[in-house]
Amino acid sequence: MTGTVRLILAFHNHQPIGNFDGVFEQSYQESYLPFLNVLEEYPDIPFALHTSGSLLEWMETAHPEYIERVRGLVARNQTEIIGGAYYEPILANIPRRDRIGQISMYTDHLENLFQTTVRGMWVPERVWEQSFAGDITAAGIRYTILDDHHFKTGGMEQEDLFGYYVTEDDGRLLSVLPGSERLRYLIPFQDPYETVEYLREVANNYENPVVVFGDDGEKFGTWPDTFKHVYEDRWLERFLQALRENESWLHVTTPSETLDHVTPKGTFYLPDASYREMTEWALPPQPQQELHRLMHQERHDDEDWNKLIQFTRGGFWRNFRVKYPESNEMYARSLEISTRVAQLDADESLNADQREILENARRCLYRAQCNCSFWHGAFGGLYLPHLRNAVYANLIEADGLIEQITRDADRWVDVVTGDLNLDARQEVKLSNQRLVALFAPASGGHMYELDLRACKSNLLSTLNRRPEAYHQKIFEHADRLREAAERGEELHDNVSSIHDLVRFKQPDLDKKIAYDAWPRKSLVDHFLQPDLSIDEFQRGEGLISGFSIATYEASVRRSETEIALEMRSRGPAGEYEIEIRKVVMISQDRPNELMIQYQVHGLPQHEHMHFGVEFNFATMPGSASDRYFYDAAGSQLGTLDSRQSLETCERIGLVDEWQGLDVSLEMSQPAGIWAFPIETISQSESGFELVHQSVAVTPHWYISAPESGPWTVDLRLVLDTSLARARHLAKIGESKSHHDPETVSDHPIMN
Repeated sequence: MTGTVRLILAFHNHQPIGNFDGVFEQSYQESYLPFLNVLEEYPDIPFALHTSGSLLEWMETAHPEYIERVRGLVARNQTEIIGGAYYEPILANIPRRDRIGQISMYTDHLENLFQTTVRGMWVPERVWEQSFAGDITAAGIRYTILDDHHFKTGGMEQEDLFGYYVTEDDGRLLSVLPGSERLRYLIPFQDPYETVEYLREVANNYENPVVVFGDDGEKFGTWPDTFKHVYEDRWLERFLQALRENESWLHVTTPSETLDHVTPKGTFYLPDASYREMTEWALPPQPQQELHRLMHQERHDDEDWNKLIQFTRGGFWRNFRVKYPESNEMYARSLEISTRVAQLDADESLNADQREILENARRCLYRAQCNCSFWHGAFGGLYLPHLRNAVYANLIEADGLIEQITRDADRWVDVVTGDLNLDARQEVKLSNQRLVALFAPASGGHMYELDLRACKSNLLSTLNRRPEAYHQKIFEHADRLREAAERGEELHDNVSSIHDLVRFKQPDLDKKIAYDAWPRKSLVDHFLQPDLSIDEFQRGEGLISGFSIATYEASVRRSETEIALEMRSRGPAGEYEIEIRKVVMISQDRPNELMIQYQVHGLPQHEHMHFGVEFNFATMPGSASDRYFYDAAGSQLGTLDSRQSLETCERIGLVDEWQGLDVSLEMSQPAGIWAFPIETISQSESGFELVHQSVAVTPHWYISAPESGPWTVDLRLVLDTSLARARHLAKIGESKSHHDPETVSDHPIMN
């Protein structure tokens, strides 16, 4: 006779801040709506539902009828609402105050929206550190769901995982339900019969077992080929019918019902972990490939090997910030904003209007902490410019709101020095009412962030091309495609785990893989081989000095209206000892400009050296017709994904009409100009794709020592956001005409 088993079905629906509205709508039509349509027909099958705040906000506006329907399911006790951190941040990526703040804020919102009590939370990407137990319970949450992988890496056996445990931090207890990896791979990819048979096996072998399925709702329709599989081929209906047919021994229930009627199996402290694939992705490429090889070796009959491999847990999530310095830059900037928000929060002198502005800044900060932009695995994540841009847009807006509270003057200029990117070295931040520019003297003297307040863009939200473990898959798949083409055949994809999907979204991706030899920032200094071609430079060849990554000494001079940052470095360039001095000036009177002067000392008098200064401009997509280069005469030269090799230029411009942005670089000495797109080959849930990251623009000269003094050139970087400001003011005027003061207060004043 079959025993009984409790089955918890928990579904996690999420779209990140910054994702395109069309992606939200497509996911709604392919996953969230049809899923709800089917589940409503099975009122006897309860389930738990977590919807991230970023997705829920969109639904409240775009599809309030969905919210109403879920409210009805909650009222009839078919659905338990699971909470979480509001905008789905990785908890390890934000400070404790923001963990508690985001969880508490979202709990309040969900309880008001659905008229229910929220007892549990979804841990974003199941990234766990033991101290989170104290933060989660401090925010009023009583349970969460993590993977059985977390428990196994801590030494727990599979037979002990058919229940739940309590864990503790600082005297606070949190219940933790282990989600089944076996079910994650069965549902919805295998026949429902296989899931039922697995659950029957559990019921027959364990006393009062509890089995938890907790996974992405997008697996049910949005992932490649799953809409047909789940809905058109009626997998979900067949699955629910199978559960109903076995209800005599298979009790589908909710987390809260389980906690109320089943005692915990004991206490357990979980190691730092995430789901198994995430711990692989956090590793550097070569160890990641080696771990993947070891984990997937055909040793299923080796009992000792299977026991050993359970203790292997790959990398530590926070090292994504090491693997991808661009992620660390966003993290450090958000930490700075969080600190400033917390300091203002403690200021008892703030009036009610200032408090309202501060709450808007806090909301922007929380949005910027959305996790998807900070890491990369089977999903585009960090590699998707629009997701990184959304992080910076919210941070820049939060920064502007803070400036409204802390500054009285309409025009100002300021400088901050300190370890701004958490590398144990000093950085410099120059700012005024229109711009924020961050510099790393110890790392090439680069400008690594350039924020435009009017259009809320960081023009240096760039991304380097770097090795990834999956690039080997691309090479191998390209070989298979060519071999199949030679045989007159086609390769076909089957519904399977997204982690094993190999599909090219553009042809010949293997031929476009390239890696950068230096950071794609701005004010990157190069001494180059004579007669170097743009092709060679684009491939990262031809450098004869180390100035691109050298350490620069820095000093700051300031007056009431302007600030100058001077950076100096000395080193070999070919056979000569060269010193570069570069001065960057920002002022309140010309707030849209950066004035830059280069002085090069130690040049030979009778020999020309090839010198270039590289800029990279991001946030402006490449192929659209309203994003283009122009020359000194104002003539268009081509879209921003085109390659430009110009001679004796005094000015080059880049326009993004959609953003209302015009960037021009002027040179006091005519230069050759090389410009080309930086494009990555990265992995996404729908396959491998080519992604435009930035435009590299490098003025270069053949220079020698003047009769007296250093060789000098003045550069003027003009950032014209007048169109963006005009649009913003029009939007404010429209909002005022509709008597919507909340909309107005959500945005910083643009001067």
